[in-house]
Amino acid sequence: LSETFSSLGINPDTHVVAYDEEGGGKASRLLWTLDVIGHEKHSLLNCGLHAWANEGHALEQQARLPVASDYKVPLDKNVLADKNYILKHLESAHVVFLDSRTSEEFTGIKKLSARGGHIPHAVNLDWLLTMDKQKNLRLLPDQELNAMLTELGIQAEKEVIAYCQSHHRSSHAYIMLKHLGFKNIKGYPGAWSDWGNDPNTPIET
Repeated sequence: LSETFSSLGINPDTHVVAYDEEGGGKASRLLWTLDVIGHEKHSLLNCGLHAWANEGHALEQQARLPVASDYKVPLDKNVLADKNYILKHLESAHVVFLDSRTSEEFTGIKKLSARGGHIPHAVNLDWLLTMDKQKNLRLLPDQELNAMLTELGIQAEKEVIAYCQSHHRSSHAYIMLKHLGFKNIKGYPGAWSDWGNDPNTPIET
């Protein structure tokens, strides 16, 4: 990570604005990684290149070559959950597991790992349902997002651990929760690829 971010000219004072062409999943994965290293200066371009281009904003076709920096990144595990952490907190009333996959993946109808299903006690909110297709995949208004989360029992005073198949879609959920003011959020980078391929982890369908 130190080599990668240094090659991009990023340093501790750089404000990183991330975007992609699919509604923010890839960009959010980068921003979650920045949180893992304690780099707080970052933003998501709401709906990314999809809206930027569709709404007529300026575009360039030439690549820009950054001036390399020397960024020695630290590691902040406060936003990182692994399998052991989740197993330890499975029965905690203060922790919510947010599954950002499709309902078919959540119930095990569609399997992308050795086993289908979800982490016990997890709630399901397909990441695409948080986007407004009529507004170029921008996030839905805060009031609508909060209502969806409240209905699922996701409250700001709880710790929320987001996961999907590869912590791509769930990174978008992580950034959404952060935008809404949630303070205690973690991402599970191993995600269902890790959990669903381990024959010893408990699952629900």
